[in-house]
Amino acid sequence: REFYDARESAPRHAGWLLRQIANLYGIEKHLRHQRAGPRLRQHIRETQSRPIFERLYKAIDIMRPKHLPQSAFGKAMTYAINQRPELECYLTDGRIEIDNNLVENAIRPTAIGKKNFMFFGSAGAGQRGAILYTIVESCRRRGIDPLAYLSDVLTRLPSMNINEVKNITPSAWAKTQRAQEAPRRAA
Repeated sequence: REFYDARESAPRHAGWLLRQIANLYGIEKHLRHQRAGPRLRQHIRETQSRPIFERLYKAIDIMRPKHLPQSAFGKAMTYAINQRPELECYLTDGRIEIDNNLVENAIRPTAIGKKNFMFFGSAGAGQRGAILYTIVESCRRRGIDPLAYLSDVLTRLPSMNINEVKNITPSAWAKTQRAQEAPRRAA
């Protein structure tokens, strides 16, 4: 985004960097289309994305002295350099996405109302609200009805011991529900 915003101040350099970034996103699009698992994603990223990533940062190192640090392009390069360790994580772990767009899209409904929720009453209430939003969004991402999940889990939770808690995570709960529904559908 920073390079896109800086393209007027350094059109040739920003354009080249944006094309490299587009190449990285093209690889990710192909991996999603293939429904690649984490191991394949990691392998493809290491063999195809890493060279582009390294070339991009080498170019930034070469371009940096040619632009004023306070220019839009200078600020974009500084931002990219400061973010490199975080950006590089996706190359080494196939479970990580190239960006956080999925998370941002998932929390958008919550973010829209955040001014309304600014004053929960206490820090503890805010933390509980955050936990609840996390659970609800986790259910939605797995195709689970959040109300059904919470109703079931909250009624069972008081009688459970600590070893059983792993069985009520949204993914484990969904798996159990599917297993219980299979015999009913077969009958």
